[in-house]
Amino acid sequence: MSGDEAQAEGLRGSAQRLWARIRGGDLGPLPVIVGLAVIWTAFQVLNPVFLSSRNLVDLTMQCASIGTISLGVVLVLLLGEIDLSVGSVSGLSAAILAVGFVQLQWPLIVALVAAVAVGCLVGLLYGFLHARFGLPSFVVTLAGLLGFLGLQLWVLGETGSINIPFDSWIVQFAQQWFLPPWASYAVATLAVGAYTWSLVRRARRRARANLESQSYREISVRAGVLLACLLLASWYLNLSRGVGVMFLFFVVLVVTTHLVLTRTRWGRAVYAVGGSVEAARRAGIRVDRIYLSVFALCSSLAAVGGIMAAARLAAANQSSGGGDTNLNAIAAAIIGGASLFGGRGTAFAALLGVFVIQSISSGLTLLNLNSSVQFMVTGAVLALAVIVDSISRRTRAATGRA
Repeated sequence: MSGDEAQAEGLRGSAQRLWARIRGGDLGPLPVIVGLAVIWTAFQVLNPVFLSSRNLVDLTMQCASIGTISLGVVLVLLLGEIDLSVGSVSGLSAAILAVGFVQLQWPLIVALVAAVAVGCLVGLLYGFLHARFGLPSFVVTLAGLLGFLGLQLWVLGETGSINIPFDSWIVQFAQQWFLPPWASYAVATLAVGAYTWSLVRRARRRARANLESQSYREISVRAGVLLACLLLASWYLNLSRGVGVMFLFFVVLVVTTHLVLTRTRWGRAVYAVGGSVEAARRAGIRVDRIYLSVFALCSSLAAVGGIMAAARLAAANQSSGGGDTNLNAIAAAIIGGASLFGGRGTAFAALLGVFVIQSISSGLTLLNLNSSVQFMVTGAVLALAVIVDSISRRTRAATGRA
C-alpha cells in the first residue's frame, strides 16, 4: 500500500470511528454546536445586528465571568454532585474585593487574593462536610447559598453598593483591554501549533506501543480547520474592538482545566470518582481528597468569576452574584455537555454552554423582549440538554449490553 493510500485509509478509519461513537451515544459537543448554530441563525434572521462584530465582541465579554463560574460547576458535576451557592460565593468575593480595595485601602493584589482565598475556604468547608459527614452536596450548598448571601450583605454594610475606581487595572482589564490585531493572530497561531504538537506526540507514542493512532494527514486537517476558524474569528472581532483580554483569560482557564483533567492523575481520579465512588476507592484513590480539591476549585472559580463581574460593572452591590447568575452558571455547564449523572463532560462544556446562554440573552435583548421570555427559552434549552444526555446514556448502556 502506498503512502497516499495509507493516509486515505487512516482518514476513512477516523470517520468510521467517529460515526461509531455517535451511533453508540457518544455525541460529544455535536448537539451543542448544532444548537448554537441554530440559535445564531434564527437571531440573525430576526435582527441582522446580532452577528455584527460589535455585538459578538460584547457577547464574548459577557461570557467571561459567568463562564468562569460555570467552569467550576463542571468540575463538581463530573463528581455527580452540585454546587447551588456559586452565585452567592461570587457576590461575596466581589464584596470583599470592593470593601478591601476601596474602603480599607488594601493594595489591589491583596484584596484580590483575599477574595479568592475566601472562596477557596468555602469550597474546602463544603468538601469537608460532604466527605466527613456524608452531607448531600445539594443540602450543604443550599445552606451556603443563604448563609453567604447574608454574609455578603453584612460585608457591604449599610451603603449596599461600592464603586471600584475606573482607573484601577482590574476595571481596565475587564472593560478596556483588548489585544491588538497582530497579537490575536499570533495567539491563535501559537495555540494551534501547541495543539498540533500535542497530537503528533500522542500519535507517536501510540505508534511506538503498536496502538491505533491518528494519521499525520488527519492531524494536519484538524489543525488547518482549527487555525482557519480561529484566524477568521479574530479577524471578524478585530473589525470592532477585537479580542478582549478578559475573554482570553477565561479561554486560558478552560484550556488549562481541560489539560489538567485529561493529562494528570488527579484529572483521571476525578472522572473515576464520578463514574463510581466505590470502584475508585477500591482502586486506591483518596476519594475524600478529590471531593475537597474539586469543591475548593469550584468555589475559587466562582470567586474569580465574581471579581470579573464586579470589575466589568466597576462596582459591587447587594445584587452582585444574584439574579440569574447562579442558575445561568449551572445551566451553562449542563447545556454545554457536563452530565448530571457524573463521570462525563469536559472543561469546554463551560465555554460552549455559556455561549448558548448568553446568545439567547443577547438575541432576545436585541429583539426588545423582556426577561420572562429569556427565562422560558433558557429553561426549554436546559430541559432539551438533559433529555439528550439521558438518551445518550441509555444508548451507550444498550450498546454495552449488546
